[in-house]
Amino acid sequence: MLLLIPLFFSCGSKEKKAEQPHAKNVIYMIGDGMALPQVFATMLATGDDLAFCQFPYIGVVDTRSKSNTITDSAAGGTALACDEKTKNGMVGMNSDTVAMPTILDVLAEQGKSTGIVVTCYSGHATPADFYAKVPKRSMYEEIAVQMAESDKLNVMIAGGRKHFTQRKDSINLLERMENELGWTIYDTLANINTDCMKYAVLADDNHMPVYPDRGEFLPDGVKTALETLEKDEDGFFLMVEGSQIDFACHAHDSVWMVNETVDFSNAVQVALDYARTHDNTLVVVTADHETGGLTMIDRKGKYTNVEFDYSTGSHTCLPVMIYAYGPGAELFTGWMQNNEVKARILKACNIESTAVESASDQEIAPVMGNFDSKPD
Repeated sequence: MLLLIPLFFSCGSKEKKAEQPHAKNVIYMIGDGMALPQVFATMLATGDDLAFCQFPYIGVVDTRSKSNTITDSAAGGTALACDEKTKNGMVGMNSDTVAMPTILDVLAEQGKSTGIVVTCYSGHATPADFYAKVPKRSMYEEIAVQMAESDKLNVMIAGGRKHFTQRKDSINLLERMENELGWTIYDTLANINTDCMKYAVLADDNHMPVYPDRGEFLPDGVKTALETLEKDEDGFFLMVEGSQIDFACHAHDSVWMVNETVDFSNAVQVALDYARTHDNTLVVVTADHETGGLTMIDRKGKYTNVEFDYSTGSHTCLPVMIYAYGPGAELFTGWMQNNEVKARILKACNIESTAVESASDQEIAPVMGNFDSKPD
């Protein structure tokens, strides 16, 4: 009889494993330029915990691109959206300029509705990485055409209206979207018909104003998109970017950086609150890279007066964090390459992926630099 006990527990373990739930909905959130320093600096400045502290599973992401130790947003976002690292400046393409299927593409083909909510241009590098395929991130007008003609994208909430109306080809792309391509166009989040399953809110000609001047555009945009996308019985995919954390760190503007990180955290809180009442929803939060080389120092060396200090006006190769909540969240722990995230999301959704489980055999830029130690 005693010999049967291990067998009994073994069978029960297999049965329990088979009953593990899979994600039906995915909310994928990217804080542009946001590594751990930006998160902790904001917590120091505000004296409050942020939404990131609520995640039960946390990992680390290597952001190097195929061409550079320090990635740009185009290559970083493409890796997060796709299965391959690519060269800086490229959107939705590998280094040989071959278009790659993104996580949005794959989940749309599974019948899920999709949406994007950002505070930058709709065609800026990170959002474009999820739906467009161009060799240069600066091809804003071509990216706008690809967005307009996309049969995989249902909801876009962003800025960047000028790329649709102030074009070199003189085409009013918004009119074409409404008259020929099935879109409903709005210029504000107010009075949106969330029963409409294909609409774009282009709320500014340029990037959205800084926070708090733009109000609760990002968290409210997430709520609006969720109200629409959740109507799809097959589930949904929503990508959200806190775009201007990066802008603020480029400018070494700590007040702006803190405000943008708080705003992004508020949007993450909306996603977490939704997932807590919809247990088939996976929330994954990460970043494309760190910006500014932010550190928190005491210049007098007394371990008391903390100052924010930036070492560069550009990006760094500092790894970023990844946070996960919901079914499959346990897949997002440990050290991973940025081009492994797509496969892990698909695994959480119980969708087969042709991607390798590890990117260790894929070529990435070597670590370059002068590492000679300096005397104290």
